[in-house]
Amino acid sequence: MSRTDWRRRLGRSWWLLLGLMLGPLLLCDLLAGKAEHGALALPLFIAGLLAMFPSLLLFRQYKRALVATERALGSDAEPDAWQQLASRHRKALVGAALPAWIAALAVFAGLEAVPQLLLLSASLVLLLLYRIPRQLA
Repeated sequence: MSRTDWRRRLGRSWWLLLGLMLGPLLLCDLLAGKAEHGALALPLFIAGLLAMFPSLLLFRQYKRALVATERALGSDAEPDAWQQLASRHRKALVGAALPAWIAALAVFAGLEAVPQLLLLSASLVLLLLYRIPRQLA
C-alpha cells in the first residue's frame, strides 16, 4: 500500500471510532430516557475519569510508532512501520473512547447530562490527539 492509502485507512478508522464512541451514548440516552439518580452514578463517573489515565501509556506508544514511521519513510521498513502504527493507532483509539463508553453505561445508573458531556468531551479531546499528522503524507 502507498502512504496515501495508509493515511486514508487510518483516517477512516478514526472517523469510525468517533461514530462508535458517540453512538452508544446517544442510543443509551434515547433508550434510558430519564432514569432515577442511582447510587452508582457517581462511582461510574469517577471510573470514567480514571479511564483517561490508561490513555497516557497508549499515547506514548502511539507517538513512538509515529516517530518510527516517519524515520522509515522511503526505506524498506516502511510497510512494517505503517502496520505497527496502525496497530498502535487502533489500541489508542479504543483507549480514548473508554470515558464515553463508561458514560453510556452510567446513563442507566442515572448519570446526569453534565457529567455525560464531561466524559464525552474528555474522550473527544483524547481522540483528537490521535489524528494522523500531515507530515506522514
